[in-house]
Amino acid sequence: MRFATRNLIGSLTVLTACALAGTAFAETQLSVYGGVQGATGSKVTTSDGASFDPDWEGKSFARPPYYGFRATYWLDDFDQSNWGVSLDYTHAKVYGNLDRTPGWSHFEFTDGLNLLTLNGLYRFQDPTRNWTPYVGLGAGVNIPHVEVTRASGVTSDYQFGGLTLQAQAGVSYQFSKHWSTFVEYKGNYSLVNDVSIDSGDTLKTKIFTNAVNLGVSFHF
Repeated sequence: MRFATRNLIGSLTVLTACALAGTAFAETQLSVYGGVQGATGSKVTTSDGASFDPDWEGKSFARPPYYGFRATYWLDDFDQSNWGVSLDYTHAKVYGNLDRTPGWSHFEFTDGLNLLTLNGLYRFQDPTRNWTPYVGLGAGVNIPHVEVTRASGVTSDYQFGGLTLQAQAGVSYQFSKHWSTFVEYKGNYSLVNDVSIDSGDTLKTKIFTNAVNLGVSFHF
């Protein structure tokens, strides 16, 4: 299941990038990024009556690390617009504080909260400079790897979580014809609804992840 989910997400990203490249009237770019990602606390509830704030941590550089891939198509040839669309996959992750999860010895979404979003972007281009600010909003899905260990059993599998909303703002710097680098803030609000855990129980939570990303893009 783990490898099948990773392959599905990877295939969707690659196929979308190829489709964008094949129809591009203006500019397509492929990006990879990493950075520092955290998460705010949020109440977790389970169908058997548990309720607590796990005080999430991001631990961006612990294995597996935080990272992401993005395919972007800029629509400049359509009335000289600065609008674009992107497909963004983020391997976000969160660790629950075990001091605040009574009776649980393991609680993580660390083989990914796995966010896949479709976004609208706008960039503030100026042909006299190499740097370009941009902003974006989007929505998609989260596919968490649910990892729970408690007295009643163990859960460790990928599941469909629910809706994810995304907002971002950053600036890119074009240092050659085909390459640029960028730094950005990106926030995601994820509704993880009714994922299954042991003993036939379910879990719900809302997770707000926020990250400062540094990345590189190839333009063609």
